[in-house]
Amino acid sequence: MLKRLTIFFAGFLFVSTLSFAQRPLGFVLEEGRRKVQIPFELRNNLIIVPVVLNGMLPLKFVVDTGVQTGILTQKAFSDILNLPYSKKYIIAGPGGEGFVEAYITNNVSLDLPGIHGTGHALLVLNEDYLELRNYLGTDVHGILGYELFSRFIVEINYEKKLLIVSSPTNFKPKRRYKRVKITVEDTKPYITTDVVLANGEVIRAKLMMDSGASHGLLLEPQSDPRITVPAKSVSSQIGRGIGGAIMGKVGRVRSLKVGEYVLEEPIANFPDPNSYMDSLKIGKTARHGTIGGEILSRFNIVFNFSKEEIFVKKNSSFKKRFYYNLSGLIVKAIGSNLNTFEIQEVRDLSTAHRADIREGDLILSINGIAANTLDLNQVLGLLSTKPGKKINLQINREGQILRKTFRLEDAI
Repeated sequence: MLKRLTIFFAGFLFVSTLSFAQRPLGFVLEEGRRKVQIPFELRNNLIIVPVVLNGMLPLKFVVDTGVQTGILTQKAFSDILNLPYSKKYIIAGPGGEGFVEAYITNNVSLDLPGIHGTGHALLVLNEDYLELRNYLGTDVHGILGYELFSRFIVEINYEKKLLIVSSPTNFKPKRRYKRVKITVEDTKPYITTDVVLANGEVIRAKLMMDSGASHGLLLEPQSDPRITVPAKSVSSQIGRGIGGAIMGKVGRVRSLKVGEYVLEEPIANFPDPNSYMDSLKIGKTARHGTIGGEILSRFNIVFNFSKEEIFVKKNSSFKKRFYYNLSGLIVKAIGSNLNTFEIQEVRDLSTAHRADIREGDLILSINGIAANTLDLNQVLGLLSTKPGKKINLQINREGQILRKTFRLEDAI
């Protein structure tokens, strides 16, 4: 999820989490091992790792610090293994709308390379309401969270795309990594730090560190009257939830601190009132917002939940300027091979909107490169290079082949 701004998600992964009795968790490293390194895919700032369900079904899960219990995104996968369901839930989407069905299955085994886990509970969605495979452009079947972080020291090396999981016994922080105090509340990690808003107001903000969110920074105006939407902002879809699109405003703040590091002019999302209160990974802890993958990925980060601390070191992406959706397009991959790219939304008054690109258009080529030779990550990369870049699109609009030209621009 790169490092570049997300285009289609423009934001974060919304998932409901429920409180229910869980069996004892059982993640352990393979016998004789104190550390494992797991290569991961990085899609739209999200970390995707291989997981084997019940020793039989190879799947891919997002690693998400913001969820309490593992989630399987489609009931079809658990049905293949004839997993029993102990409870059925009806989950509300954003604003109390978009009700969907979910189930609980218990005593599930989840294996990662070098790690075995037994006795897990999974929240199973009846259907893939999140459409993860379409909006990430690769097969994704679930979400894995607190069960992993609570047991181990977990290092996310975004630069090398490695998840390094080790035993907390005799843990020693690496040299040149800076310690930052966090709190773990309701199974989720929080950092309290300074955010300088666009108007110069300094907020001491409590922010959930959410590796399962593709945005950089989200600030909730309802959490503090001083948090206001910047004068220079755009209205846009800023994420997707189980009930559909999440709407809000997107602008910049002056700066955000992570330990001793200061990030200048990061993009911030400001969700519309009540746009996600029923479907976000809210839990019971009051907060001002979240820090997501677009910021986290500018560091290599070691999470030590048991000691309520992280260790961070900036990486080569740290100084890259933050940009938001330079084309104004939200694109998703469709088809069995995920190599057909459909325009899902065109932001009003954006450069693509002015070029008469419309929802439902299919991208055939970008700057002469056939779209069916690309994956979604590459398509989004071409559409988010830098302001001023000329984009030539060939599109299919209900059977009519059209050519459209526009230049990428920074609207904020």
